[in-house]
Amino acid sequence: MKRQVAENVWWVGKIDWELRKFHGSEYSTHRGSSYNSYLVREAKTVLIDTVWLPFAKEYVDNLDSEVGLANIDFIVQNHAEIDHSGALPELLRRRPGLPIYCTANGVKVIKGHYHQDWDFRVVKTGDSIDIGNGKKLVFIEAPMLHWPDSMFTYLAGGAVLFPNDAFGQHYASELLFNDLVDQAELKEECVKYYANILTPFSALVAKKIAEVVALNVPVDVIAPSHGIIWRKDPLQIVTQYAAWAADYQEDRVAILYDSMWDGTRKLAEAIAQGIAQSSPCTAVVVHNVAKTDKNDVITDVFRSKAILAGSPTVNKGILNAMAGIMEEIKGLHFKGKKAASFGCSGWSGEAPKLLGQLLGEAGFAVEGEGFSCTWEPDAAALDKARDFGRDFAGKL
Repeated sequence: MKRQVAENVWWVGKIDWELRKFHGSEYSTHRGSSYNSYLVREAKTVLIDTVWLPFAKEYVDNLDSEVGLANIDFIVQNHAEIDHSGALPELLRRRPGLPIYCTANGVKVIKGHYHQDWDFRVVKTGDSIDIGNGKKLVFIEAPMLHWPDSMFTYLAGGAVLFPNDAFGQHYASELLFNDLVDQAELKEECVKYYANILTPFSALVAKKIAEVVALNVPVDVIAPSHGIIWRKDPLQIVTQYAAWAADYQEDRVAILYDSMWDGTRKLAEAIAQGIAQSSPCTAVVVHNVAKTDKNDVITDVFRSKAILAGSPTVNKGILNAMAGIMEEIKGLHFKGKKAASFGCSGWSGEAPKLLGQLLGEAGFAVEGEGFSCTWEPDAAALDKARDFGRDFAGKL
């Protein structure tokens, strides 16, 4: 069912209430998501992006009944990942010859996904299309935000920005607009989205924001391709992205660990107590990474000014849950954060040193050689762990 977004602009997407994992199993979607597709109806009728493949037939059927496929003049595909382009095969099967406007990289990606030689019209930054009634679509390439083919489309004369994956979030809601949804939920999903998806591209985010702001054009609505649409103070999310892109951190410390027989857990909790005693205003969060959703863990790492990573030593290494989260963290290229390591062992004790090396390779400023404890920590060892936490807090 189409919903009006602005004058002659309609939402024609799909809300996915059941979605709990995205990008395979890489991203958790506790609140579902949406695949936002838009219809601009001026002298020309333009479809901007489509929906994910499982909903292709439903989507095209709805377009046909509510709009009429014959009335669509062309498609703008801002990004070719299949959650946005998945309905193209069904749509082009029923409406062959429909032109697709996208970047040069977009052509490569669409052909790579669907192996079809459709009517592609390549656009680049500054290109525009007059769609009548004093309005035109202006294209802005946005490579690596977050794929090489990504671009923004701006509706000049309507003041609507369609940025695809930028400024979105995985959040299912029939309320559709930012001023209608729960603000705490919205903020939580926005920061999680940025932390887990866009962090590696923060320098490009900052550059692209500066480029768009320099255009000095009005923006009344920002209509991303996931989640809610920004209509009340829409530039608030742009301002927030600029802050997140600038090596963001709060007065917060995240402690990540896994444990076999609770020894490393006890150290984690004692270190947290020490940090809290030394710096009472600092938020301290403790995550068992084998039991906590990894995207929630990464969001806390993003928000924190420092992290501590702990594991017992197993076969001269670390537990696999810690190894996995460290690999995720390394790929996100966090900057400007401090770190330290800790762990228990029975006889060899390599884990703190190995974690320190991994933290360094991930770009953290590692403080010291870490804290280690042999066998089950007793009261004296827990006191030393608290001291370690207090000392770490003093270096932040």
